[in-house]
Amino acid sequence: MNTLTLNPGRLTALGRSELTLLVRNRAALTLAFLMPVLMVFVLRSSLSGVEGAQAVGEATLTGGIGMVLILVVYMNLVSAYVARREELVLKRLRTGEANDLEILAGTALPATALALGQIAVLAVAGAVALDVRMPRNPLLLVAAVLAGIVMLAGMSAVTSSFTRNVETAGITTLPLFLVTALGSGLFMPIDSLPDLAASLCELLPLSGVMTLVRAGWSGGVEGGDLLGAGLGALAWIVITVFAVQRWFRWEPRR
Repeated sequence: MNTLTLNPGRLTALGRSELTLLVRNRAALTLAFLMPVLMVFVLRSSLSGVEGAQAVGEATLTGGIGMVLILVVYMNLVSAYVARREELVLKRLRTGEANDLEILAGTALPATALALGQIAVLAVAGAVALDVRMPRNPLLLVAAVLAGIVMLAGMSAVTSSFTRNVETAGITTLPLFLVTALGSGLFMPIDSLPDLAASLCELLPLSGVMTLVRAGWSGGVEGGDLLGAGLGALAWIVITVFAVQRWFRWEPRR
């Protein structure tokens, strides 16, 4: 990958172009707008046995934030990167002035903006609808969401390398979706699992981010756990950046 600088003008132009393509893709828009809402209802039903309305509401909202990150950023971007690669868009962009990071980040901009908007609406409207207090540490919550976006955008680029076409993107994204949904604390707290299972689940890519999200919303997480979650998220971001540099495909698979 070439120089890792970002030119705001080129980045904005690439993002605007990608937004136009996203708006024309009804399937992607449907996934981006409807699936997170439906999954929040699923989360609400699955957590109905938790004692206390506050606990249920907070768990629903933090789980919903995780689902937005997975569905809107990760799954949507895998399809975007694959489609642009197979249409030779990435190859053509590489022959111009934009560097690799600008191309990847520009493609991710619309999904990032959409995810941030949905999370903001979810935080405000969801808190009002479920009668849940607003986040105790908004800055930590924002930092956790941004870390999750960076990580999942990188993972979507890596996953696209092993995805033959847009039609198979639903298959190649399924493993991370299932592992995250079941093991990173979206549907149930990690500490409710047996000790060995909980220790393994804490090593999953989005587990650290979700710990920070819950801490930012509800508090009650000790400093050592916060540090561990932050370091875990940072480690996965570093691993993801290395994987993108090593395996990302700029030309169609043959």
